[in-house]
Formats: sequence, C-alpha cells, structure tokens
Amino acid sequence: MTILVPATSANLGPGFDALGLSLKLYNEVKITKSSLSSVSINGEGSDNVALRKNNLFISVFNEIFKDLSGSDENFRIVFDNKIPFSRGLGSSSAVIISAITAAYFMAGFKVDKQTILNKALIYENHPDNITPAVFGGFISAVINNNAVVFNKFEISNELKAVVVIPNKPMSTSQAREILPKSYTIKECVSNLSHAAFLTSCFGAKRYDLLRLACKDVMHEERRMNALSELFEVRKMAYENNALMSSLSGSGSSFLNIVYADDAKNLQKKLSEKFSDFRVEILDFDNDGFILMQS
Repeated sequence: MTILVPATSANLGPGFDALGLSLKLYNEVKITKSSLSSVSINGEGSDNVALRKNNLFISVFNEIFKDLSGSDENFRIVFDNKIPFSRGLGSSSAVIISAITAAYFMAGFKVDKQTILNKALIYENHPDNITPAVFGGFISAVINNNAVVFNKFEISNELKAVVVIPNKPMSTSQAREILPKSYTIKECVSNLSHAAFLTSCFGAKRYDLLRLACKDVMHEERRMNALSELFEVRKMAYENNALMSSLSGSGSSFLNIVYADDAKNLQKKLSEKFSDFRVEILDFDNDGFILMQS
C-alpha cells in the first residue's frame, strides 16, 4: 500500500489548538510485507540515521498492528518525506495518521477516516493538527468524549499559500513553555471573538476579511520573538497583498494566504529578502490523506 498525508497549518492566529487547514505538501509511505524488516528514508530526515530505529511511524504502526492482528510480521517501509521536521507544518501528525492507517490496512481491516482520526488522539491530542491531515480543508474542531467533532469548509482554488520555511526549527514543547500560565479576560475574549470571526470568514468565503480575523494576542508574537525575522516576514507579506499572515503551528514556518495572481510576486519578494529561508507556493488540500492499494 501507499499512503499520502498532507502538511497542515494549525492555530491560525487566534485559533489556538482549535483551527487548522491542509496544504498540498505530502509525506508518502510505501509498505509491503517482507521476509525481513527494513526502513528507507528519502527527502526530509534522510540524513538522520537514528530515524531508522527511533521512528515514530514504526512505534505507532507496530503497536496498532500487533493489537489488531495479534502477531508480529516483517515489513519493508519506504518513506518519501516532503514535510519538514519541527517547522510547524504538521510533520508529526502526518506520521501518526499514516502509521495508524497503514496498520489497519496491513492487518486486514477496512476502517473509515473518523475512526482513524479518533485513534490518532491517543498519540496527538491537538485536533487542529490531525483533523485537516485526515479530512483536508479548513477545520474547526473540538474533542468530545474522546472523539474529534469538527466542521470543515473547502478552501477556494482562487487562493494560494505562500509558506516561509526558516532554516531554524522550533520545538513545540519549548514553544509552549514560552506562553504564560494565565491570560486576562480581555485577552481571552479577543481571541474567542477573532477565532469565531476567522471561522465564519472561511465558511462565507470572505477572504477579504482574513487579515482582521487572524489577529491573535495569546501566543503568536511571543513565539515569534524566538526568531525576530518573522515580524519582517509578516510586514512584507501584508505590504504585498497577503490576505492573511500567521505563524504556522508553533513555528518556525509562516503561512501567508494570497489570491493566486499575487502568489509569485510575494514569493519573489520574500525569497529576495530572506535568502536563507525556503519560500514555497502551495495549493490548499481539500481531501486529506489518500490511500492507494498496489
């Protein structure tokens, strides 16, 4: 089997741990039964020898496969990774979703996407990351009785993402330590109102209001202080017709949403200014992961 899982961008300004979307940048995993176990890694992580042994996919896959089948078997697994590690683009969620899906399939079980999503909560308790990886689109999600409940809006193909990927990673756990232990009522109300408004903008396709809607006062700028260039990224994006510019996940990547006609110009300006960073134009993914039998 082959599985493709898309990158995701979560938090989306005020939507802390609640809002996320999916991007057409994929990790691909091919897995076949074999007489001997083997792991090959291409793309992101290919130079990390330790990943062949200390691999999140392997641990999740083996745990679920054994639980379902009651047996240990050998597999040849080939990773072709396009999603960068520790850059706020959902690499961990992509690994978890692909591992769960592969385990069910190789154990001979047909399972729906909702089951896979709920199972993923065991390994990743942030629904804004895992839900768009499974279902695609723009997602507003909550957890209820150990299950993810969500609404999805498809993102128009008139939009593009211009994603800035710095050469420095940001650890999610360290990024959380930066945040205060409590917030004022004013801060909470600001984020609640802007997150609700942001969701309604995607639902109504009022993309012209995204800049106002994505205002955050809880986490974004505190995390951006760890890489001060991100303030200039946001400033330049808005000066060049970005509809929305926000930290992707906990960073260090930055998500800029533009109309398709403005994408190349923004990519050019950002690439010239930040020559050490990758700047990619990506489409939005409205489908989530894809499973293919071979």
